[in-house]
Amino acid sequence: MIYMNSKYFIFIIFLNFSGFSQDLVSPDSLSSNFLDSNLINNQNSNYNKAPLLSAILPGLGQVYNKQYWKLPVIYGGYLLIGHYIKFNNNMYKEFRGALIAQTDDNELTINPYPNFSESSLERNMEYWRRNRDLLIIFTGVYYILNIVDAHVFSHLNDFDIGNDISLSLSPKISKFGYNHNFGISLKFKF
Repeated sequence: MIYMNSKYFIFIIFLNFSGFSQDLVSPDSLSSNFLDSNLINNQNSNYNKAPLLSAILPGLGQVYNKQYWKLPVIYGGYLLIGHYIKFNNNMYKEFRGALIAQTDDNELTINPYPNFSESSLERNMEYWRRNRDLLIIFTGVYYILNIVDAHVFSHLNDFDIGNDISLSLSPKISKFGYNHNFGISLKFKF
């Protein structure tokens, strides 16, 4: 009987403490004043300026973030992709012209690839067209990656790394039972 009463007593005590833990110490995150002040602060931040600049002109967001070394990478990538788009398009046109010369009944048109059959010319034409189209899609992905890079590094500009963060690597000898174990210890200090 005493045991049963002490259970109820402890339950009632914890019930009362949990009621007091619901007191608000900070402002409510759903109140309109809290939301309005946070929205105003986010609109004034410069984090959105770098991706906007990078969307207007690729590489401009990286210049805004003072990462000038990325400009040759960005424009070199665009030049490389543009070169291969042009190359694949020229090859597509060449095989399309060869297929047209093979299939028409005109004696004056000459097929530049006389050893290729009609199906081989079709396969080559489709191969170069598919490669050209995939590179055009990749150009759009590369453009989006440029904007994402500018956005991520605009946030990382304010990231503070203190001097107290360290990584140490040292040999370790430990005894487990009657055996000695040799290994490497990796320690992180924050």
